[in-house]
Amino acid sequence: MSLNHSTYKLQYHLVWGTKYRYQWLKSYVLTELRNSFRQSLKKYPTLHILENNSDGDHVHIQIEIPPNVAICDAVAILKRDSSIHLQKKFKFIREMYLDKDGIWSVGYFVSSVGLNEEQIRKYIAWQGKKEKPQKQRLF
Repeated sequence: MSLNHSTYKLQYHLVWGTKYRYQWLKSYVLTELRNSFRQSLKKYPTLHILENNSDGDHVHIQIEIPPNVAICDAVAILKRDSSIHLQKKFKFIREMYLDKDGIWSVGYFVSSVGLNEEQIRKYIAWQGKKEKPQKQRLF
């Protein structure tokens, strides 16, 4: 990507959880979460979400953020907009968090993608899938 005087490839792996680690990120909620992300990206066209998924109580996102936008600002935008959107869309989420402080836990995890882009993509795609239990051998 490029700005007026710079070219960049700054991709990050972001993770944040639901407040109280409640497990409400079901497939139908994830669909609306993605709709919220698309709406946010229309308002902030320099942000680019490459992958996203969830695992019940947390969200994984691979995102490209330009150098003139702080990572914490991009996270704040996505968390704020999606919190408002999902509370409007789902009564059960609105009722779960009556304190009005939002639906996401405080903070987030971030790592730069760097040369591990494909590995991060696979990891994000794997979220929400259960591993098959392995047969245990007693002896």
